[in-house]
Amino acid sequence: MSRENATAPKWLTPNEMVAWRRYIIASRQLLASLDADLKEHDLTLPDYEILALLSDAPDRQMRMSELAKIALLSRSRLSHRMKVMEKAGWLKREPCPVDKRGYFAVMTPKGWKAIVAAAPDHVESVRARFIDHLSKADQEAIAQIFERIEIPLRKEVENE
Repeated sequence: MSRENATAPKWLTPNEMVAWRRYIIASRQLLASLDADLKEHDLTLPDYEILALLSDAPDRQMRMSELAKIALLSRSRLSHRMKVMEKAGWLKREPCPVDKRGYFAVMTPKGWKAIVAAAPDHVESVRARFIDHLSKADQEAIAQIFERIEIPLRKEVENE
């Protein structure tokens, strides 16, 4: 958000500050815990997310640019993750036959084994640390709330 032409900030009310801080603290703790739970599989949460996206993609491959966009990673951040994941043998890069400048991220059999091994533990962790603390109504409310937040944020990213 630009501060040009800005007037005095609209400061958060005490209730707004509590909601914001609780969200920030809980989300950071949740992501750190989910990441720690994947360490026994030698995966990080970003690695798991990339493998999960590729496991659902046709032929377990996706253009690097599309993967970066969906995973909300900069191209340089994705490139760094790819180097680490290629070294681990989970992924490989293949040139795009149509666009000589483009590359595909392709899941290897070792990457498939890694996601298959980690998925049950990850789902159990997500359930125990998040889902099991919510009623069905809470789950629906959270989904609706974050959809309202995500849509304009995604549009901002697309317009950059």
